Amino acid sequence: MVQLWLNLPAKYKMTSPKYQEITHARMGTYPLADDKGVIEIIAGEYNGIKGPASTFTPMQVFNARLKKGGKVSFGFPPGYNTGLLIVEGSIIVNGEAAPTDHFVLFKNDGEQINVEAGEDAVLLVLSGEPIDEPIVQYGPFLMNTWDELEQAIQDVNAGKFGVLEE
Repeated sequence: MVQLWLNLPAKYKMTSPKYQEITHARMGTYPLADDKGVIEIIAGEYNGIKGPASTFTPMQVFNARLKKGGKVSFGFPPGYNTGLLIVEGSIIVNGEAAPTDHFVLFKNDGEQINVEAGEDAVLLVLSGEPIDEPIVQYGPFLMNTWDELEQAIQDVNAGKFGVLEE
C-alpha cells in the first residue's frame, strides 16, 4: 500500500478534504504483451485506459507490475514533473540500472521513458503538471506562505478542521 498526499493549487487549498480509497479492483488495467506484466492506472490515462482518481490538476499515477524481462514505455508531456519509485525488484530505465527503494527523477522535457525489468518488479509511476507555487511545510501542513501555515495550525487548534470522536 502507498498513501499519497498531493499539494493543491492555492485556489483549491481550502476545499473540503477528500479521501479516495483506490482499491485494486477499481484501478484501470492494461496488460503487457506476452504476459510480462500489467499497468494499473490509478489517475490519468495509459493507452486509452483511465484511472478512477479525481485530481485538481492533470496527472498520471500508475502501478507498473513487471515480470522479469517485461518491457514498457511511458511518454509524458513536456514540462511535467515525472518520477519512478522502485517498490520491488530492479529495473533498467533508459539504459540505467535502478534498484529497489530508489526514486528516479526525470528532466521536465517530455522524454520517452523505457523500462525493462531485470527481475520481477513493482514501480510507482508519477507524472503531473507543476503548479509552480511556493511551498511552506511544517509537520502535516503544506501551504504557500508562512502566514497561511500559521493560520492552518490555529484553525486546527481551534477545532475548525473537525474533531475525531472516540
